[in-house]
Amino acid sequence: MINKLPYLLQNYEAYTSADREVWITLYNRQMKHLNDVACREYLEAQKHIGFEADVIPRFDELNDVLTRETGFSLRVVPNIMPNEIFFPCLAQKKFTATCWLRKMSELDYLSEPDMFHDVFGHAPLLSHPVFADFFHRFGLLGLKHIDNAAVIEKLSRVYWFTVEFGLIEENGQTKIFGAGLISSFGESHHCLSDRVVHKPFDIHEIMSTDFNNSVMQDLYFVLPSFDALLNSLDSIEAELN
Repeated sequence: MINKLPYLLQNYEAYTSADREVWITLYNRQMKHLNDVACREYLEAQKHIGFEADVIPRFDELNDVLTRETGFSLRVVPNIMPNEIFFPCLAQKKFTATCWLRKMSELDYLSEPDMFHDVFGHAPLLSHPVFADFFHRFGLLGLKHIDNAAVIEKLSRVYWFTVEFGLIEENGQTKIFGAGLISSFGESHHCLSDRVVHKPFDIHEIMSTDFNNSVMQDLYFVLPSFDALLNSLDSIEAELN
């Protein structure tokens, strides 16, 4: 299925002054908050791959770093990919990412992921060896069960409550690592407020918990460490059998 995916390139010269203004605005607004609430692993990884406030990232430069560190790379796609494409790509250490940016009128809400979510939110941790190992093996697991809708639904819940909206314990504090939190101004504040429920990471409960992707979440699971996320793969596979 991955071979049927059209091969797209980031046309860097096509970015407009409006695109650059969107990146600058989003980057500066998020970093002002994330420096206090994002986990150390994300902040260090983002610094390592070289994000800057006034420079829209180049996929070829990001891929040089990611490939060197973990073997991952970004694969340009026009929009969110179905499971039949997403999991085969992930199993080959290719993360499907858009390269278009939202409009200034869409800073706070977007119906589908844009480059700020895909690249700012996801790409840094693809350079983290433990997280990348989990993500790759998660992709292999999804590929193995790609024709089983019930299993894919359970894996989607794991993805949602970890990769997208995961929290992690760090020196007695709850920090952000999920890309949906990292890239969202509203949700990155909301998830740490007293209006939500935080539960300890429990893979059985996660795989049994539904979510609504059209509203801010009211429940988040808190990882003890990225090692625990990697080690959860055995429990995830056991739940599927």
